Amino acid sequence: RVFGRTAAAVSEALRGAAAHLPVDINPRPPRRNSFEVSLVKEDGSTVELWSGIRKGPPRKLKFPQPEAVVEALKSSLA
Repeated sequence: RVFGRTAAAVSEALRGAAAHLPVDINPRPPRRNSFEVSLVKEDGSTVELWSGIRKGPPRKLKFPQPEAVVEALKSSLA
């Protein structure tokens, strides 16, 4: 449930910040107990915007604040 709520909040924030970019949630099966956000560029390269794999405990550190992901996106696009 936490994964779904966080994914919805992050995708909404990303759509608000960059409406021209498509946002896909889990285009392929996700890693177990992980939360990651990546930007796939037009050339096919991938930029990791957020990874909670090596974060925590506590468990709440594994999930990003939507604003942090938006800032990472903006810096990756600049």
